[in-house]
Parts: sequence; structure tokens; C-alpha cells
Amino acid sequence: MWVVFSGVAVVTGIVVAGCQVMRTGYESAPYEVTRSDGKFEVRLYPALTVVETSMGEGKNGDRSFSRLFRFITGGNKKSQKIAMTTPVFMSGNATERTMAFVMPADMKAEGVPKPEDGSVTVREQPAGQFAVLRFSGRRSSESEAAALGRLQVWMDQENLTAISGPIYGYFDPPWTPSFLRRNEVMVETKAGLNHDLSIE
Repeated sequence: MWVVFSGVAVVTGIVVAGCQVMRTGYESAPYEVTRSDGKFEVRLYPALTVVETSMGEGKNGDRSFSRLFRFITGGNKKSQKIAMTTPVFMSGNATERTMAFVMPADMKAEGVPKPEDGSVTVREQPAGQFAVLRFSGRRSSESEAAALGRLQVWMDQENLTAISGPIYGYFDPPWTPSFLRRNEVMVETKAGLNHDLSIE
């Protein structure tokens, strides 16, 4: 029995280490944490350049991801390959939802090649202050609603006023075990007068 437990522990350790290595292999959207409370944080994000598409088609947004992935692997007017980053952002409601990839930090909006696919657009997401909750599990409307509910309760306790709808961030590929997944829900809040939203 001890051998079995030891084997399970070793395999679990390998899986955890593998997921951490895979995640750290990608550039992530930059931010500065100004307040931390367990899995809750208040963050300052600089302006981010993103490519975005509608999630109106395909189960779980599969076609949406494929459209954006084709764009960064050369499906653009310059046939330029662009590095994948994390997280994949999703926002909107059940009838009008979008998926977005963040462009690498050294690539500004004017330098992003024009998409070949007319349903993919390039835009700048303005800088802002966001309340954020990190959670795990597979993506579903139920898990998103539960995470948002927890964040809203915490925001009420901290007297943080929401000024946007939720944005969900997903960091891991589909084969990542549910309990190891890094997911986040973030809601923009009012920034303090002394906050500088630029991040060096």
C-alpha cells in the first residue's frame, strides 16, 4: 500500500511540475498587485493590445480559439508569427461573448499585422485597476458564476465599486488536470487618485 501511495505522489509531483513549467514558458499580461487577501487581489494593469473575436460559434468557443490561434501562427497580412501569451481572456454575456489573446508586451497596436480573417479584430484594452479572484477547475458557466459571486462579496466587504462587467482569464491548456488549473475572474474598479497605471 505504501508503494502505491508513493507512486501516486511521484506521478502527482511530476504532473504539477510539468504544468508549472508549461505555464512559465509563456509571457503573461503584466500587472502590479496593490492589495492581496488570500486568493483575492487588487491589480493595476497597463494598456494591453489584444486580438479579439466573437465566441458565437462552436462548443466552448473552440472555433474562436482556432481563429485567434491561426492569426498568431501566420494567418495575417504579413504572415507573421506571434508568440502565444497568457491568459486567454473571455468577456461578455451568454448571447454576446468574446475571446481575446494578449499581444506580447513589445508589440503595440500599430505594429500588429492586420488579420486575414475579418472576424478577428485588433484593439487596445485601456489601463485600469481590477479586483481579481484566482480559482481552479474546468471552465463552465456555473464555475464562472460561482467565482464572480465570491469576488462580488469580497468587493462589497472591501468597499470596491465595480465599473465593468467580469473578464475571465484562463492560463492552461485543456489537458491540464482540473485541480491544477489557474483561472481568474477580474472586475474593473475605481482607481485611487494617486495610482499610476503605467507599469515599467
